[in-house]
Amino acid sequence: MSVEKKTPVAVLISGTGSNLQALIDAEAGRSYQVTLVISNRPNTIGIAKASQQNIPTLVIDHSLYKTREEFDSEVIKAIEAANITTVILAGFMRILTMEFTRHFLGRMLNIHPSLLPKYPGLNTHQKALENQDSEHGLSIHFVTAELDGGPVIQQASFPIQASDSVDSLKKTVQKLEHQCYPDVVDWLVTGKLKLKNNQAFFNQQPLLKPLQFC
Repeated sequence: MSVEKKTPVAVLISGTGSNLQALIDAEAGRSYQVTLVISNRPNTIGIAKASQQNIPTLVIDHSLYKTREEFDSEVIKAIEAANITTVILAGFMRILTMEFTRHFLGRMLNIHPSLLPKYPGLNTHQKALENQDSEHGLSIHFVTAELDGGPVIQQASFPIQASDSVDSLKKTVQKLEHQCYPDVVDWLVTGKLKLKNNQAFFNQQPLLKPLQFC
């Protein structure tokens, strides 16, 4: 019996790597394999997790580079040296340069803890509470030069309860992230998901609105 060849992906992280672990745990039965983990910060839990599972890792400390362009160029070189063309951002807390986003355009995904276009950037859970939103959630999108502004592929939402806090919202969002992200990564590597003219396509049909995770 032939073994299906999986598509190698690089996962970029900055911290604990909870979505990284979810992607690794979900590899069975899917067409991707995490074959490189890069962190822009040394001594992260996520790098330790990957190393313990014999996944190649690199620490490219952004503080050692004078410019974003120099740092991004080094990351591109590392990914290309590993013969990887698909990049998954999983808690990677860096604003990427236009050069980087162009290089991997259509081949790079990000997961964001809000229902985009609401609340790009940081502190999304706090903003949802401060604005007394009725619901909150996550968005998975293609990465473009616009911060958290690439075409949204999938969203998952849930009602905000009166008892919710920043911590409880974070936990609920993370649980949904771990369920959603592996499927979307699989869609990308199998060709079900494509980016054309800044429009997401799923099964060759334009996504006029994000897919909803139930």
